[in-house]
Amino acid sequence: MQIKPKGTPIQRLVRSPRLKTTLTAVVVGALAGFLFFYFTEGRLQDAMEGRDIFRSLLIGGFFGFFVTNSPCARGRC
Repeated sequence: MQIKPKGTPIQRLVRSPRLKTTLTAVVVGALAGFLFFYFTEGRLQDAMEGRDIFRSLLIGGFFGFFVTNSPCARGRC
């Protein structure tokens, strides 16, 4: 007798703890990227360009994604 998976593959993905961990790490990384940009640039908020803010959020989010999904994070080093 085989155990049948509950729900569709998309439902299983959404409910998985790994996805929640990854999303949390991406959000924290993006926030850290923005804070790093904000405190190191020394500019006023009205002088910051949206493109620079978006770039720092994207880079921080990527680092958060990479940290949680790298082979070493999954014990495959």
